[in-house]
Amino acid sequence: MRKWKFNLKGIWVPILVLVVWEAVVRLGLVNPQVLPSPSSVVVRWYHYLLPLEAYDPATTSYWKWFFSGELIHDLLASLYRVAVGFFVGAGLALPLGLMMGASTHIYDYLNPLVQVVRPIPPIAFIPLAILWFGLGDPPAVFLISLGVFFPVLMNTIVGVRAVDSIYIRAARNMGAGPVVMFLKIMLPAAMPYILSGIRIGIGTGFICMIVAEMIAVNNGLGYRILEAREYFWSDKIIAGMLSIGLLGLAIDTGVSRLNNYLLRWHRGLE
Repeated sequence: MRKWKFNLKGIWVPILVLVVWEAVVRLGLVNPQVLPSPSSVVVRWYHYLLPLEAYDPATTSYWKWFFSGELIHDLLASLYRVAVGFFVGAGLALPLGLMMGASTHIYDYLNPLVQVVRPIPPIAFIPLAILWFGLGDPPAVFLISLGVFFPVLMNTIVGVRAVDSIYIRAARNMGAGPVVMFLKIMLPAAMPYILSGIRIGIGTGFICMIVAEMIAVNNGLGYRILEAREYFWSDKIIAGMLSIGLLGLAIDTGVSRLNNYLLRWHRGLE
């Protein structure tokens, strides 16, 4: 009950912002072409969601008709790029981070290169990504992978290197070998850091996805916002931004729930 009260408290501020926003536009204090009212944004979002063609049960099923809508098509395209980019970036960062965290020699060899490349924003790689991969999904996936790679890598390294030496000494005294030490001691102890890096990496990859879609592809939420800017459809721009926010919230909530589930043993120790 207390949780629901907290959630209800958090609703009042957005509602107040929407009411003031609607009043400002309707009173003519701002140009609706520059800042459309929330009601017009909702109407545009509704038309963005539904297909242009009217539903005809004699020719197609409802779900096939619904998923042919522009917004659904863009959402699926953006989700596909985020998913592929995440698995590529995290799939490369996790083993490399575990090796760099567990081995001082590997860390000393690779860390200078990592520290030189890491501060470069993934957006700066856009010209090279287009030169290397052309247009379409490959450059977008490349940029998303870069956005995911370094947060996961650095958090994994920190997590492995932050394992309490008491655990390591205790495992050695009990005769644990290097493989058991790594799988049973270091990896579980570093898991909170790794999952935190994954959560940050998904957020960074999501930002890179929007930027890449504005430049290298012809569908997706980022592309649709750029298209709306060309036609000065400010209500569709904000509708696209709303869709991005809702999608990001859904992804972050899912990752947070997964983290809580995987770290339930860790929560119990706190």
